[in-house]
Amino acid sequence: MTAAGSNANFEDEQPAGHSRNVFTLMFGAIGVVFGDIGTSPLYAMKETFAGPHPLELDRLHVLGVLSLIFWAVTIVVSIKYVIFIMRADNRGEGGSLALLALVSTASQGRPKLMALTAALGIFAAALFYGDSMITPAISILSAVEGLQVVAPAMEHWVVPATICILVVLFAIQSHGTAAVGVVFGPIMVGWFVVLAILGIRNIGLHPEVLKALSPHYALMFLVGDGWLGFLALGSVVLAVTGAEALYADMGHFGRLPIRLGWYMLVLPALVLNYFGQGALLLTRPEALENPFFLMAPAWAGIPLLILATCATVIASQAVISGAFSVTRQAIQLGYLPRMTIIHTSEKEIGQIYIPVLNWVLCFFVMALVLGFRTSSNLASAYGVAVTGTMVIDACLIGMVMVLLWGWNRRRVMMLLGVFMTLDLAFFLANATKIPHGGWFPLAIGLTIFLFLTTWKRGRALLMARLKAENMPVDVFLASLSDRVARVPGTAIFLTGTQEGIPLALLHNLKHNKVIHERVVIMTVSMEEVPVVPPSRRIEAIEMAPGFQRLILRFGFMEDTNLPKTLAHARTDQLGFFYEPMSISYFLSRETIIPSNNPGMALWREHLFAWMARSATGAMEFFHLPSNRVVELGSQVEI
Repeated sequence: MTAAGSNANFEDEQPAGHSRNVFTLMFGAIGVVFGDIGTSPLYAMKETFAGPHPLELDRLHVLGVLSLIFWAVTIVVSIKYVIFIMRADNRGEGGSLALLALVSTASQGRPKLMALTAALGIFAAALFYGDSMITPAISILSAVEGLQVVAPAMEHWVVPATICILVVLFAIQSHGTAAVGVVFGPIMVGWFVVLAILGIRNIGLHPEVLKALSPHYALMFLVGDGWLGFLALGSVVLAVTGAEALYADMGHFGRLPIRLGWYMLVLPALVLNYFGQGALLLTRPEALENPFFLMAPAWAGIPLLILATCATVIASQAVISGAFSVTRQAIQLGYLPRMTIIHTSEKEIGQIYIPVLNWVLCFFVMALVLGFRTSSNLASAYGVAVTGTMVIDACLIGMVMVLLWGWNRRRVMMLLGVFMTLDLAFFLANATKIPHGGWFPLAIGLTIFLFLTTWKRGRALLMARLKAENMPVDVFLASLSDRVARVPGTAIFLTGTQEGIPLALLHNLKHNKVIHERVVIMTVSMEEVPVVPPSRRIEAIEMAPGFQRLILRFGFMEDTNLPKTLAHARTDQLGFFYEPMSISYFLSRETIIPSNNPGMALWREHLFAWMARSATGAMEFFHLPSNRVVELGSQVEI
């Protein structure tokens, strides 16, 4: 089945494995998917009027900003992401890397287009890491800043309290989210209901704000304020940050539950709350100090502060989990070295924990809080990565529409024209923030992009070098002497190439002078699909009596547990009887030697060598039993 055919059949189905009621899935999606965009009301309106480019607080400006927010949310989220981009699923999965895999499939045979799409998709994934550092910092900090309203005497505790919450949040990651996940849905549903109630309560103070539903107020604002109106887009975009999460988390809940959750609860609650804040600002301009918390009556201050903190912790949890998921996909697709991945749930494959990434994120998030100290300062760094990702997603979805779906080019160009006009306007407005903190997510994104591309290129050079040095199978078999002793058991030699004899087998024969009764040359192949069907999981090729090649295929969302995969396979699939205690695994550990050979700049070769030394060993990554593994080293120049 082609990707396009798969997409058509998936339109109203749930991903494989989801048999739960669609409203149950919708409830779960509300608790996970909408946390980022759902906590934007904490700071979006405030930053638009009191940020680095403050606006005059009068009727036309408030109506203009509300109109901009409403139509930005409508075009970017409701139309671009929810209607169009969410149609582009890679066998049910979403996200930048899944979109990249779709476009790569559609652009086969066009090397320049493939190189361009690969660069765009990888950079979008790299920018996500910058976003995953800023989102927990600005979300939790903006919620805790409610102390300035409900308990002004405790204002000096805002930063310490934020740091404490962050430390606890990152410390519990190793325990998984299953235990607390059941309360995410009710809390976030309560959060959106409160957003709607506060909005309705305050709209009653100044019902005229509902006129902002007309787009002409947004146009009047942009035309009348000129450059200042354009700069205001850098703050307005805060209302749509988190839109990409709807697409990235599609594989966990399905397209329909996310769409229902957005249109039935999240969108109305957000619009009502933004319009309520606008009405409050027109009625009480002094509320600009913190319009969100001042929407509530005095008695509700502390409960709202607690609820807001819980909502921002949930939003942060979703972004952190997303970083784990993107990292696993990057590892499986060959863009990052192997890392230790711990599964925190026996039932949900998506619940994983990556220790090194967790604490790197923790360090940078706390550094952001201590460095910027207020959500207003952090807002200057926020938006560059998000808008960059939006521009890239628009480019990639355009390619999918033309190359994969076969849509009319003129219609696609007209549609993309609308999306790109808004996305580029947001991106360029946020580009003015680069000297004031926007450089941070951009620097993180460029650094991660360098790591991703260096590892991918370095692995390609290494595989080419190993392939050139591998002895052909027929030469090896012809050179075997009857005098070579055969010992009982099965020897599995892992190799990254599907041709030739691995160095570990040659070294074992050279030093130990023996060969096992059954020799299996195994290659693990990572496919650009989320899950490989069981029928394609294993391919066994008999090369000679007692010698066979075994190819195991995994998707980028799957766990590469080799013993478990072999144990669940049938004997006729493997070509031999699987007996764990009779198997020995032989691994090659290559030491990379940078050289002046053509391929990569020398400094990138040194970076690749360092990444290779830092990678988690194959034994741990493939879950091999330590008492059945033999490692043989070799040096390889690239």
